[in-house]
Amino acid sequence: MEKGRTSLRGALTRGRLPGVSAGVLEADLLCALDRREIEVLFQPQFACASGAVVGAEALARWRHPTLGSIGARDLFAVAERAGLVAPLSRHVVARALEDAATWPEGLTLSLNITPEELGDPRFAADFAALIGQSEIAPGRLMLEITEDVLLRNLAQAVSALKALRGLGFRTALDDFGAGFCNFRYLRELPLDALKLDKAMVEGVPADGTALAVLRAIMALARALGLTVYAEGIEDEIQRAAITAEGCDYWQGFLRAQPMPSANVLALARTARGMGHG
Repeated sequence: MEKGRTSLRGALTRGRLPGVSAGVLEADLLCALDRREIEVLFQPQFACASGAVVGAEALARWRHPTLGSIGARDLFAVAERAGLVAPLSRHVVARALEDAATWPEGLTLSLNITPEELGDPRFAADFAALIGQSEIAPGRLMLEITEDVLLRNLAQAVSALKALRGLGFRTALDDFGAGFCNFRYLRELPLDALKLDKAMVEGVPADGTALAVLRAIMALARALGLTVYAEGIEDEIQRAAITAEGCDYWQGFLRAQPMPSANVLALARTARGMGHG
């Protein structure tokens, strides 16, 4: 997951802003949901082999009327304190689905699932019902979860993901390499993909140790039949290195920052987006 950037230049820390009370931010967020101030941008994803745009990850942004742009990490931190994670997530998913409904069939949509959602026994049924109201088939959706989801209740996460995967949704373990990397998760979770945190590609290929770790992860993913996405790709050397090591897809600022849905479509239609360069 490409973490949300903010125009507040680091002033926000875990959803808090010096000089602005938590209560004010939480009240503002409740109003923002009603006013549709929460927008969804998309981080395009590219095929390593061809360069074609294959899909995009939905990322929330809060266009606060006085504070400016607030990224996803701080936005959800505010929502957690306010008890608004569930409605915020539903809002983001609904807007992402609305936009992605205009995409061609070949483009996929990645959605981040929060710990609060996955810990709810009703989540799988509620999420399936929400998707059922859209025009996007479950097979075009990748549900991304992070390690903190699993630390809270692994059994519940496994149950929910199995139910959703049985309905045709695909699943990915996000930010792989950023945390503890408990390999038990790879054994027990019904996964389709790994998303490598940018820390796993930093220094590659010049750093021999980093390259060896990347190769080990790629070998593990192949043995488990998992597709691999690399996040945070910022230069051609990194892109060439992950491609040479067998990575399937990548995303990052090298070719595209988070953008509106219309820009994703335009990029996908270009020669480069179609895989010709």
